[in-house]
Amino acid sequence: MTTSYRNLFLLACCQALLLTNAAGLIAMNGLVGYSLTDTKMLATFGATTYVLGSALSTMPMSLWMARVGRRRGFMAGATINIAGCALAVLALSMHSFALYCVATAVIGIYNAVGLQYRFAATEVAAKADKARAISLVLAGGIAGGFLGPAITRLGRDLFPAPFLGSFVLLAAVALVALAVQSCVDVPKPTAEERSGGGRPLRAIVRQPVFIVAALSAGMGYGLMNLLMTATPLAMDFCSHPYSAAAFVISWHVVGMYAPGFVTGGLISRFGVLRIILAGVAVMAGGAIVALTGVTITHFIIALMLVGIGWNFMYTGGTTLLTDAYRPAEKARTQGANDFIVFTIMGLSSFSSGALVSSAGWATMNWGALPFLVLIAGVVIWFGRRSAPAIAGAAGSP
Repeated sequence: MTTSYRNLFLLACCQALLLTNAAGLIAMNGLVGYSLTDTKMLATFGATTYVLGSALSTMPMSLWMARVGRRRGFMAGATINIAGCALAVLALSMHSFALYCVATAVIGIYNAVGLQYRFAATEVAAKADKARAISLVLAGGIAGGFLGPAITRLGRDLFPAPFLGSFVLLAAVALVALAVQSCVDVPKPTAEERSGGGRPLRAIVRQPVFIVAALSAGMGYGLMNLLMTATPLAMDFCSHPYSAAAFVISWHVVGMYAPGFVTGGLISRFGVLRIILAGVAVMAGGAIVALTGVTITHFIIALMLVGIGWNFMYTGGTTLLTDAYRPAEKARTQGANDFIVFTIMGLSSFSSGALVSSAGWATMNWGALPFLVLIAGVVIWFGRRSAPAIAGAAGSP
């Protein structure tokens, strides 16, 4: 097949709208939680329930889309997000932290569906273009990195309850996403893909290639999420205004998604494992920068590096994952991978607020470094065990 750049563009737009929602939620979540609960260590728990909603829905939504198709699944996700934003509006008007956490869990379902955009990219691209297709679609998140925090700033004081207006505006963004999703044309699942046959899932996840792919994407996402979720609170503790925290989150998201314009090409040229290792090194550099100071400049540089490192690790892990399954196993394998990603994210979100409140920003960054060393060690082990995988840069289904 030939690569459909029209559909890649539409998927990139969907990614931008998804990240508008995600970046906006992350930018304000800790502060919203801090205002709603008397137990300040639970301030970021809304991010945990957001990830939990994603984790619990990722496998069912992946299997459902394997039967009904990507477009219908994507549109269902945006509709669910609108309902979640409505619940958040109700929670803020009632000053209910419990209902707010339910709302973010519902919104998390949209995130689970939206993370399938990168897999849809491989389905509208030629085999040789898969790594580039994944990275280009992820690059759409750049716009969301600016739009999300900007929208939360705009909506923060529209109503007496702070940030209530932000959720109203995010619901409007989801309506735009519905319109874009309705134009996406991803090939319908084949009979083999709908059959759900192939190897048992336990056999698939035991493959070294799956383990490395899931570890790179999952741990990379978890560590990035740990530091990103804590940033607005850490900056507030350092007496920086919310506008500065939103600015830092915007540039962090740029760091996450701007490399998408080149990551696919780098994978094709240098190999997927080398790019994952480069991502580990760059993320470690971000943690080290964070340890050197707490000025706004330090936060910007640190979070941008963490974002770039995540992009290399996540794109690399996603590309490597395409080597782990056959067509009939695709939905289950992709769902299992994303379940692992969201489970790790959930743990990092749950611990983020407690760590930054009790242990401090510096301790969090020190704690990230051993995990990065672990990831690097596993990737190097896999590279030495299976040298052809280093050359298999773009992956194959």
